[in-house]
Amino acid sequence: MHGNLHKYFLNNGSKKRIHKLLHYFDIYESNFERFRNKSITVLEIGVHGGGSLCMWKDYFGAECQVIGLDINPECKQHEAKGIEIFIGSQDDADVLDEIHAKYPVIDIVIDDGSHMSSQMIASFELLYPRLAENGVYLVEDTCCCYWDEYGGGLKRDNTFIEYAKNKIDEMQASANLTQVREVTRSGPNTLPVTDFMRTTDSVSFYDSIIVFTKRRQARREQLVTTPM
Repeated sequence: MHGNLHKYFLNNGSKKRIHKLLHYFDIYESNFERFRNKSITVLEIGVHGGGSLCMWKDYFGAECQVIGLDINPECKQHEAKGIEIFIGSQDDADVLDEIHAKYPVIDIVIDDGSHMSSQMIASFELLYPRLAENGVYLVEDTCCCYWDEYGGGLKRDNTFIEYAKNKIDEMQASANLTQVREVTRSGPNTLPVTDFMRTTDSVSFYDSIIVFTKRRQARREQLVTTPM
């Protein structure tokens, strides 16, 4: 059974272009459903024909503020009530600071921009720390990390795929904790405790999509229960 986003896409009546892989819609629904009909802010990097911005606005509801970011000034024509578009590169700290100044709390980021790993990584490092505590950062079209025209390749250093794989190691810094105290000894197997580890609940890999879900980590404690 198709979800709401899938139905919107298949029956696109906005007269604006939407370009998405069909299997993305189940991923969107499973990660975004909890945000529907709430007062949230959504940033999509990559506006293109403007159709997906209208789709997000319809899906999340009247209280949602949608932001678009694109390098093409012509994308400003796709602004509408509840939809604002900024012009600039996704790795430009100044334009991201401008967005943050106006919208200090962003709940969802969808990166459908250049698909160049250097820019994807720069956007992530600038935006993820600012993402709402229980927010979602979704990166699309990570298949491009394997394509030569995007500077990619299998296990090639500095692609966003390899960057995200390293984030899995970063999450395992809990292995450095005993109960509520951080282990301070150093050694070749010691994992540093980072803000990413402290604020990330999960990293989910799908076909051509990676989803980072934020949630402040609870204290790490080892408990043992015994039969009564």
